[in-house]
Amino acid sequence: MNRVSLVCDSENWGGAEVYLTHLLRRAGDCGWATSLVCAEPLVGRFTPLLPPDRLAVVPLVRHSTAAPAVRAALSAQRPDVVLVNLVDPGSNAAAVAAALAVAPTVGVLHLPGDTGTGEERAHLAGLHRAMAAVLTPASGARDQLVGDLGVPADRVHVVPNGVDVPADPTGPAGRAVPRIGALGRLTAQKGFDVLLDAVRALTGAGVPVEVVVGGEGRDGDRLRAAAAGLPVTFCGFVDDVRGFLAGLDVFCISSRREALPLVLLEAMAEGLPCVATDVGDVALAVGADAVVVPPEDAGALAAALAGLLADPAARAELGRRARARAVADFDAGLMARRTFALLDRCRSTPGGRASRPPGRAGA
Repeated sequence: MNRVSLVCDSENWGGAEVYLTHLLRRAGDCGWATSLVCAEPLVGRFTPLLPPDRLAVVPLVRHSTAAPAVRAALSAQRPDVVLVNLVDPGSNAAAVAAALAVAPTVGVLHLPGDTGTGEERAHLAGLHRAMAAVLTPASGARDQLVGDLGVPADRVHVVPNGVDVPADPTGPAGRAVPRIGALGRLTAQKGFDVLLDAVRALTGAGVPVEVVVGGEGRDGDRLRAAAAGLPVTFCGFVDDVRGFLAGLDVFCISSRREALPLVLLEAMAEGLPCVATDVGDVALAVGADAVVVPPEDAGALAAALAGLLADPAARAELGRRARARAVADFDAGLMARRTFALLDRCRSTPGGRASRPPGRAGA
């Protein structure tokens, strides 16, 4: 059986980390034995998925220049290939360099982002070009990898995100006062301030609505203060996403920046009508099966939500279409099969491991 080590170098739980759980759960069916090297802040989330001898706990090295503990843990696991979860292009560079010293390495870039300048960008470009392949769920990140970092186009692969598609979707809750839900880190990226402005417009126009926001983050206190007087509840970190979605009539993504957010796909899989901002590959992925509005446009967001809130039949029909698209295109099993097929090609990189990149020491 092929062996892959996954690297999770993150302190926050989000879609990029849920992505790893989908791979861990499906690896055996795809012919792979998995191990995980995980930064200490998140290890408890992965403990139920792996036996102790296949889970190594290391210090967080995001934004660091060296990752000796990551390299040592990977060497002990003796993988055929390493997959490094990249939240953005630059912050996990030390983990990438450590992986490259051990085995052919594949990066999964979840979001485009700052690639720096001068020597910093040259070092980052060297790391990315040394990888056997880089995966991304969205074409925007692919463009940055090829255009900004010079990764050969034939080594950058777009593999759309996938989610668990339930056999028993809940659909819209059918509340007398419709409930909008939103879920994500409470940071500027997610645009919850724009959602609050849209809710203010809805209530000002006399539209009956309740809003529940799930998640935690550094902007939590500021957002709660901004929501004073609005029919908005902040429920904190959500462990049970299905339970959260089950109480909703409409799901909303108000982000300023995304690739292809997993929580949007989860909401569609539950048969919920969705309103989302036109970021990353959202519009391409959902087609006409969700309502897409410009980012940072509270007026457009309010108008889209008002249309669905006023029309239960439209909510039900859009939810049915969303569910059908999720079943056809966004099943996590399909995503996992595509990913492990690519890993299989990368493990046989000539020479056994990727060439060590130029620049700073990586271990």
